Amino acid sequence: MPSRQLPLDLPSGEALTRDDLVVTPANARAAALIENWPSWPAPVVILAGPAGSGKSHLAAIWCEEADAAVIAPDGIGAEAIELAGERPILIDNADRGPVDENGLFHLINAARAGGQPMLLTARSFPGAWGVKLPDLLSRLKAAATVEIDEPDDMLLAGVITKLFADRQVDVEPHVVQFLVRRIERSLSSAISAVDAIDRAALERKTRITRPLAAEVINALEAKAS
Repeated sequence: MPSRQLPLDLPSGEALTRDDLVVTPANARAAALIENWPSWPAPVVILAGPAGSGKSHLAAIWCEEADAAVIAPDGIGAEAIELAGERPILIDNADRGPVDENGLFHLINAARAGGQPMLLTARSFPGAWGVKLPDLLSRLKAAATVEIDEPDDMLLAGVITKLFADRQVDVEPHVVQFLVRRIERSLSSAISAVDAIDRAALERKTRITRPLAAEVINALEAKAS
């Protein structure tokens, strides 16, 4: 069997296609929403969930399927508002920073007038965003909302297994279960852990074992503290 090459120090691209999506009870409702496009219950949909729960992955799938335009929430100009009447709109991480409340209000109105759908992702529902414009808050509260739960053990295990498989690496189930118990309960943590463990195994030219995984996770935790 030919040996694998040492990795170049390049960032790994996150796989965000439908084939890369692992569906479990934690994200089943959100996945069903995306798959039921374009038969949505409302023109504006808000997908909420904790950091690392897979919101951006689901949004990317919908964006590709709907040929949506991606608009930042902090500076919505006339061009974006005009576009909202012509194409589906995605606003990812709508509550991450300052929201252009007046711009978002007009953006939603333009999308509704043009019969175009809009998907917003956020860590929380609009009531917690601190929106001060009453008309915008009313529009947001009228949106359909779907929540993604914290990743469960099944989802984390499935993601970890798939991340290793995408790298053409076979990892024994007890190693995967160890990682599920040890890492932070988020998909972003799973990606970071798999990347670090795979690199360590490549550099040492060894298979991935539980002791190796534990050593790498301990090092990652020490670095973060």
